[in-house]
This record gives sequence, structure tokens and C-alpha cells, in this order.
Amino acid sequence: MADTTLGAYNIADLRELALKRVPKGLFEFVDRGTEDEVALCNNRAVFDRIRFRPRTLVDVKTRSQEITLFGQKQKLPIVIAPTGAAGLMWHEGEIALARAAKAAGIPFTLATGSLTAMERVAAEVGGRLWFQLYMWSRVDLSHQLVDRAKAAGYEALLLTVDSAVAGNREYNLRNGFTIPFTFTRKNVTDVLMHPGWLLNVLARYAMTTGLPKYENYPEELRTTITARPMGRSMMKCEEMSYEHLRALRKRWPGLLMVKGIAHPQDAVMAADCGVDGVVVSNHGGRNLDGSMAPFEALPQIVDAVGKRVTVIVDSGYRRGSDIVKALALGAQAVLVGRATLYGTAAGGEPGAARAIAILREEIDRVMALIGCRSIADIGPEYLHTVDPWFGPLIDARMRQKAEYPRAVAQA
Repeated sequence: MADTTLGAYNIADLRELALKRVPKGLFEFVDRGTEDEVALCNNRAVFDRIRFRPRTLVDVKTRSQEITLFGQKQKLPIVIAPTGAAGLMWHEGEIALARAAKAAGIPFTLATGSLTAMERVAAEVGGRLWFQLYMWSRVDLSHQLVDRAKAAGYEALLLTVDSAVAGNREYNLRNGFTIPFTFTRKNVTDVLMHPGWLLNVLARYAMTTGLPKYENYPEELRTTITARPMGRSMMKCEEMSYEHLRALRKRWPGLLMVKGIAHPQDAVMAADCGVDGVVVSNHGGRNLDGSMAPFEALPQIVDAVGKRVTVIVDSGYRRGSDIVKALALGAQAVLVGRATLYGTAAGGEPGAARAIAILREEIDRVMALIGCRSIADIGPEYLHTVDPWFGPLIDARMRQKAEYPRAVAQA
């Protein structure tokens, strides 16, 4: 029987495999945060401030992780987050990651900055496809992407709202990591030290479709982008406001979410604009350093809009226990980004599938050990903390538990 583990037994193992396989510049672009990486570190450290309060002598022989998200059943409480570097971690990595998501019965989100055209993903993979959108100063060009996503059959649109300007990712400058590629002595040496990646990724692109570029950009922009560090090469709209969101709601007939919400009032205003969901996020600690962890922001946002819209969370999720804690605080699903990128870098589709399998196994184990048979059973009563921020929030949610949906998203 073939070994499907890749020698990886947790997400950290997949991260180590990715570190060995891809060039430093690419790995750091995926792995690191911004400036002093305070937000990046806190995204992980915050989970340690919450403990489990398990129940015992519960029959947990039959367990299910199935949830209903936006009226559709899915097998796991996770969604693949938009990650523009997937096509660099593995040749046509977006295709590999989308296939792994489809096989697992979960949605896959394609990023504006991906290197594979949205139409190809829809035609060659299918499944539940979401598209992440950046609003550009040329709003008409962003609307072209919206229309393309609609024509291609994408189910949902995620508007990223926490990126008015690019994050200060100094390591990209030091590494000379740009899109389109520019070659320096430093990064050429880096690439040559990873011959497997050079031959199986970069050389395959060069011999087939040419060096990678933003395939979802309009043609007039795709051919004129100058090489700049990843992140800074992405166009942004500093003047984006709720007027843009309202116009997008009128244009897009499908599910609409805003990604990058940290303040309860922003969640309320987004709900007032007619969105179907909010994603509590700090962009994985990659934009504003020192921003609060989305896990910290989650309970107040659930309290503010949890009855009106679907609440999803991301940033820093590496263990099934992290995901269970978010569900207990009221999230209806978790977007997972880096974890499956590490898997993609380690082994393409099988690697991405391994990352999903690890999270599935860990969620299942935690559910059994805290005494929950279903995602709907998971609630704040299974959590414990003496933290001055989380303590009152958990106590309040325990008192009002029946008022807030956890596993069933509003259609």
C-alpha cells in the first residue's frame, strides 16, 4: 500500500518539507509576516490562552465533522483560503490545491494574484469555487474580474478589505523576490541550491507557458506590470469605501463576503451593505503589524452580526485544536491558507490532501476527547481561560449560547 503521509504527521512537518524544497525567497514570502512580526507571532500565541474543558463518559463512537455552509453541506468545517503563491510552490499549484479541496468536499478560494486563470480552474477542476477580489483604483478593471468569475460559475466572491496599501515585508526586498521575476546574483544562487524546484517548477513554466505572471489580471495590465517585490507588485485601491461594496453587491448575484474584518462596527456596516458573510482576518499577520489576532476579534464580531450573516475566521490556524476553539467561539468555518500551501510545496495535490487529512484527523481526535459527536455540539462550555480579554467573552457566550448559530450558516 502506498504511503500517503509523505513522512508528515502534522502541519509543522509539512512546513519543514516545504522549507527544504523551495527557494528561501519564496518560502519566506509564504511563511513570514510584516515588519517585526508581532501580529504573526500573536496569531499563534493567542491559542495558548484558551484551554479545553472536556466532558467525559460521553458516547463519541460516531462522530461527524459535516457542516452546512451557505445552505450547502460539506464534510469539514474548513475552506481553502486564497493564496497567490500556490502556483510557485508547485507547478500549477492552484490546480493541485483545488483538486485536493474538491476531493475533500470543501470550497477552494482562488486569489486575484494567482498564476492560473480562473477559467482553467473551473474547467479542469470544478467543485465549490470561490474567488478573492482586490479592488483596484481602476474599478472597472476589478469589475471585469467579477464578470469573469460570474461567467466561469464561481459560487462566491470574497472582497479583501484590509489591504489599502501593501504591507511592509522587508524580507522580500532583501531576497529580491519579485513578480515578474528579476534575476540577481543572490536569488539565482538561492534557486540553484534548490534544483528540484528549479527543474520541476520554474523550468516547466519556462518551457510551456513562460515565466509566471498574474493570469487573472486584464491583458492590458498583465503585460505592463514592472517587476516589484511580491505584495508590492499588487495594485491596490486606497480610496475603497462602503460605496464600492454596495456597488459590488449590485453587480455580483452570488454569495458575497468581505475578508479582513477586525472591528464589530465594520462587520455591522458590511452586513448593512447586504453581504452574506464576513471573514475575520488580519491577512495572516502580513499587512498591519501589531494588529489583534482574528481569534481575539472573533467573539465580539459574532455577537455583533452572527444572527445576520455567516462568520468565518482565518490567520494562524495550524492544528485541528485551533479550529475547534474557533468553532466553540462562534465561527461557522475556518479559512486555512499556509497549512495547505506547505502541503502543496511538499508534494502537489497529494501534499495538499495530506494537509487536509492531518487537520481532519486532529479535529476528529479533539472532538472525541472533549465529548462532542458533531460540530453543532461544540460550544463555549468546552473552553476555559483566566485571560482578562477572553474570560468575560466566553462567560457571556455560555450564558447566551442558544441565541447564536455555530455550525449552520444562514443561506
